[in-house]
Amino acid sequence: MARTGAGQPASVDQSDRVVPINLRQSGRTPVELLISTRVRKSPYWHLSHEAGCWRATTYNRVYHPRGYVRPEDGGAAVEHEALTRRVTMWNVAVERQIRVQGADAEAFVDYVITRDATRIDPMRARYVILCNERGGILNDPVLLRLSGDEFWFSLADSDLMFWLQGVSVGLGMRVEIDEVDVCPLQIQGPRSLDLMVDLVGDAVRDIPYYGLLEAEIGGCSVVVSQTGFSGEKGYEIYLRDATLHAEKLWSAVLEAGKAHELMVTAPGHQRRIQAGILSWGQDIDHETSPFQCNLAYQVPREKPGDYIGRAALERQRAEIEAGRTPFALVMVGMKLGGRPIDDYAPDFWHVSRADGGDPVGYLTSPWYAPELGSNIALGYVPPAEAAIGTELAVWLPDEYASERGKPDSARVCEVPFRPSANPSTREVALAQGRDAAR
Repeated sequence: MARTGAGQPASVDQSDRVVPINLRQSGRTPVELLISTRVRKSPYWHLSHEAGCWRATTYNRVYHPRGYVRPEDGGAAVEHEALTRRVTMWNVAVERQIRVQGADAEAFVDYVITRDATRIDPMRARYVILCNERGGILNDPVLLRLSGDEFWFSLADSDLMFWLQGVSVGLGMRVEIDEVDVCPLQIQGPRSLDLMVDLVGDAVRDIPYYGLLEAEIGGCSVVVSQTGFSGEKGYEIYLRDATLHAEKLWSAVLEAGKAHELMVTAPGHQRRIQAGILSWGQDIDHETSPFQCNLAYQVPREKPGDYIGRAALERQRAEIEAGRTPFALVMVGMKLGGRPIDDYAPDFWHVSRADGGDPVGYLTSPWYAPELGSNIALGYVPPAEAAIGTELAVWLPDEYASERGKPDSARVCEVPFRPSANPSTREVALAQGRDAAR
């Protein structure tokens, strides 16, 4: 077949979606990002610019740094090396913090997440999902429980606060739901613990994975969690009253980081793909079911109370267990041929069966993994093509294709591509083939 052009390929079955994913191949479009007051500048925005940020995107209606080392100086590969060998700091103020507080906070949170909120102790966190009534994923935040009646949703890229407030009005529960002036930084990499000890003391050594600690850094009140978006050892520092104290915290971390070769970088998407960590809006959205995208473990069978989306998700589970799939496409991991993919993909690149015919699926998150010596990707294919070892073909752009105008080979493989420093429940569930959170 001749390679597909810029049009939307009708051969990819998206009949189970209301709004299909735009699969047109428009390539890199050279435009300048307009900086205006319609999008929020976080308290760290100017500090990121001073640190060398040369490009950005928007995330949660906030400008988000996505590159510090320019391509001519090694680009994302240099930042990836710092993440996997030393320690990095990321401006992730785009993870807006939505606080749910009040006498009914636990009951409210339990109703809007699929996991059991009653099993989250104070000063602990969990990775959770919230679904709509059709079972589509509205957001996949980290949920922090500060106390019996106070939770923070550390958001992925969707406007969840308004939905939570609307649900609250309908339920009439005793809760207050607001965004709070808290902005996180991520400290990620194998030297992250040593840096955090210098910043907050030996108490940080005792924080369990997804544990929390109240602390001070440079005179600033913070909450520290052992969490992150990288698959490496890492922490997040949630700065209270961030609009007032951003410079103090940033400077304190940079100063302490000198002894550990700290580098300010963008979030490590190369590494998070290796760990199988999903990016909302890129890998999943409100029309994606957790059963489509390796998040089935987030849908426990034994949760005692009801939650939004439960009926739809239980119907989907029943269909799957009866040997029927309710989805046109499901997520898989793939190892790809082609030249090393060294930057964010501007399009959802097409996937065909091994014969290179019409597209039947698409890649969501491709990148080169130097540790594996291969391009890797997350993507969606028909269920019949999803078995481990299935041979496929991918249509990479000319800058990465082995041969212009021809597809490269791909093979479905296990996810995660390589283990994380702290294997999450998701990774353990994938490795053991479980389909429920315990």
